[in-house]
Parts: sequence; structure tokens; C-alpha cells
Amino acid sequence: MGIYLNPGNKGFWEAIRSKIYIDKTNLIACINERINTKEKYICVSRPRRFGKSMALEMLAAYYSRGCESGALFAGLKITQDADFQEYLNQYDVIYLNMQQFLFEADTLGLTKYLEQEVLRELGKEYGKLLSQKGMGLAAALREIYAETDRQFIFLIDEWDCVMRDRQESEEIQKQYLDFMRNLLKDQPFVALAYMTGILPVKKYGQHSALNMFQEYSMTDQSIFEEYTGFTEEEVKGLCERFHMDFDKAGNWYDGYAFTEFCHIYNPKSVVEAMRRRRYSNYWTSTETYEALKIYLDMDYDGLRSDIVQMLGGGRVRVNTRSFLNDMRNLKIKDDVLTLLIHLGYLGYDSDSQEAFIPNKEIMGEFENAMSVGGWSKVMEVLKASEKLLEDTLKGDAKSVAAELDRAHMEVASILTYNDENSLGCAIGLAYYSARKDYKLIRELPAGKGFADIAFLPLPHTGKPALLVELKYDKSAEAAIQQIKDRKYPQAFENYAGEILLIGVNYEKGNPDKPHRCLIEKAEKDVCS
Repeated sequence: MGIYLNPGNKGFWEAIRSKIYIDKTNLIACINERINTKEKYICVSRPRRFGKSMALEMLAAYYSRGCESGALFAGLKITQDADFQEYLNQYDVIYLNMQQFLFEADTLGLTKYLEQEVLRELGKEYGKLLSQKGMGLAAALREIYAETDRQFIFLIDEWDCVMRDRQESEEIQKQYLDFMRNLLKDQPFVALAYMTGILPVKKYGQHSALNMFQEYSMTDQSIFEEYTGFTEEEVKGLCERFHMDFDKAGNWYDGYAFTEFCHIYNPKSVVEAMRRRRYSNYWTSTETYEALKIYLDMDYDGLRSDIVQMLGGGRVRVNTRSFLNDMRNLKIKDDVLTLLIHLGYLGYDSDSQEAFIPNKEIMGEFENAMSVGGWSKVMEVLKASEKLLEDTLKGDAKSVAAELDRAHMEVASILTYNDENSLGCAIGLAYYSARKDYKLIRELPAGKGFADIAFLPLPHTGKPALLVELKYDKSAEAAIQQIKDRKYPQAFENYAGEILLIGVNYEKGNPDKPHRCLIEKAEKDVCS
């Protein structure tokens, strides 16, 4: 058992002994299908603390000749797979943590240091087969394969650390990618290469140096969706086990939506919340808000209005294809938004190609990043949201109208347009504080001159649901009537209780005239 060659199974052993362990071993079945096929190159990118290293430790325990792992997998899902025994501890594994090599390389350079360390271990195991001194790693592996017919499985962690930590040096990045290409591409000794990082594979010009890899990122996880984080069923089970409120867990940590598994939760935060028996900011606390603020303050046309739109509960369309998969060459706002998706600060709906702020924890991080300057108008709206909610619950329509009027003026000045969308965004921002006890449901039907917003209370809060209908150049009474006529059944599934109907009217032709608001109490049967 070595450090890089056949590292053993201790990491996986520690994982399954932990107080909280979620069985993700069926990932192995997905990987087994790729061994010695044209699909054997896999790059899985996810945000930090989303379980990437744990997955690699599991794969090392399963494939490595350097250990006997059958007992560790006993009772886990993968043992039911027909191919489980065929690949168990049958391969030489080369496990590379690129962050470690980059940190330790010093003046020798990452790739030379990596070759030196791995060749040292290969020499202990296969020294008699290596005919030349000073040969490179790829050449040594080819010679071992020629003499023994043994192939290697490469497990590579933090593959993109050079792109993140050496952003200023295109030459170092290119040298590193060329080294990786020579080591892995079209080499007969490679049975499988599985690498993880935060960013997808770096692009250069029209091609990628590592274009043999099939990529699975936060814009498209495909078959790896359920392994990206915790699924809804997994979080339900944890909440039952630890006697925690499942609806609060969703409000705090859900929101990474994919195609089949539309509810993916942040695994780091869920685990911490269960351990500590308290919902709070756990994932975002592992890095300062300055990391997010850098990108929010970039002066790209339309970026600020998109951020405000999402903070107000809306979604924005993003072209993710222009992103060059690094943190330096950001040329347009879509590049910044795509990077935030990969970093985990935004969710992404691949069907609609829209980005959004996924949950309460991330909203708090946006608020922190915006509170230190440059976003004063938005912060004024957010700070006033507590009073707006209090006045709404009291039925003080006059005060609500005045507060919404101020919020709309502030938001419209940032969005650079004054339409139904801006008013809907203003409502979402103005009721910002409500989202600690409510789930916001926002709909913006095209071309109808209105925006509908619902606030559904979380169970056990004891608060009424809120239905907000927005009208232009009509009346608050007409807005209330439309709420009743439309019924909004989708917003109140599994809800029984009081509903506040809030009608808001704004006259486009007379922007100096304040908003009008009407608030009525109703029961669910009015809208069912």
C-alpha cells in the first residue's frame, strides 16, 4: 500500500464509520460500465465540500489492489450489482491530489514533482521492469504495461487547482494540461481516468487539451445527478433520524435542480445541521463572502440587474457555452453567472437555461457580500422588509402601498427597465425577510401585464399564506378579484389555513402617483 500507488481504503473506512454516512456506492456501478471503453475518461466537477474527495476515496477502496475491501462494502447498495465482485480490488490505482502536489512542488514545478513522487513508488513495486533511469511517468507506465499487461485506474482530485490558484499564468496552465494529456490520452495502460474539481475542463481556442474527457458539471450532471449532493429522500431520512424539520431543511439547503432529481441538497450543510441540531449557514461559513463579492462587483452590462432579479426570487437566462472554464477570462456577464453556478452560488435549470439563487443559505451569502458597499439601494429595500411584512400581517394596506412604492422605485433604478418584471422583482425583494418563514413562489406569465407572487408559510410557523397580484393601470380591487378567479391551486397544495390576498396597482402613465394596495383575508376554499 502506498501514498499514490494503491493508497488503500482508510479514507472510505473512516467515512462509513462516521455518525452520518449516506450510501452512494451505486456510483461504482456507473463507473464500472466505463472501464476499458471509449467512455473511460470522466471529469466530474462540483462546488467545494460537495463530497468529491469522499467519492474518490470510495473508488480507491473498491478498485485498489493494495487492500481487501469486501468487508467494508458489506450491506451497501453496490453489493447487489452483478459486477461487484468482478472489479473489487483488481486494479493498480494511481491516486493524485493535485492540490497537494501544487502546494509541495516549490521550485521543482508541479509536473516534475508529481513525476518524481509517483515514479518513486512505482520503482518500489515495478523497479525491475523499468529499463532506463530518468524516464518520464508515461514512459514508465507503458513499459510496465508491456511487461505485465496490467492497466491502471487514475483517480485525480482537485484537477483544476492550477486554473484556480495560478490564474495569472496561462503558460503554467498550458504546460500542466499538456502533461495531463500526454499521461492519459490514448495510453494503453489507462483502464479508467476519473477526475474531480470545481471547474470543467479548461478550454483553449476551439479545442480542449483534455477533450477525451466526458464532462459532468453543475450545468449538466446527467447520470451523476443523485451523487451530486443529497437527494430529497436521503434528507427526509436524516431529518426523521435526528428529529429535525424537513421543510426547514429544504428552505435552507435545497435548490440544486437537475433533470430527474429536481431536489438536490447541499451535503456539507445538511450534515452539519443534523450534527448540531440547528439550521444555519455552514457551507458558506467555510469561505469568506469576499470570494463572492469579487464577482458581484464586476462591471459587466446587465450583471447587477440580473443579480437583483434573482435576489427578488426570479430567474435569469444564461448562456453557459461562452465560459472558458477558468476564473480569469471572464468577458461577459454570462461568464460570471456560469462561474457562480460552478462555484455553487447559483442553481441552474438546464431545461430552461436559467440561473437562480437556490436557497436561504446562499441568499444570506449574497446579502453579506452586498452589504459592504456598492449595493446601498438594494440593502435599503432589504432592511425595510421586516416592517413591510409586519404591516402586511396587520392588514395595514396604506403602509404596505407606501413601502412597495419605495421598493419599486429603488429596484427600477437598478434594473434599468420599468415593467411588470421590475415590479415583481421589487415585491420579491421587499418581502425578503419573509423568506425565513415562507417559501416564495413567483410566476411571470409573458405578455399579460401582471406578475403573480405567492408566499407559502413553512409548517408550524402559524402564519397565513400571502398571495400578491400585481396590476398596471387598473385597480387594487381588480387584482384581488383576479386572485379569486384564477384560484392558484398549485401554490397551496397541502396547505390549509388563512390566506391574505394582496392586490397592488401601479399606474404606468403616472409614475408620480403612488401604488395602491388592498388586503383581504380569506380561507383556502376561496382559491380552491
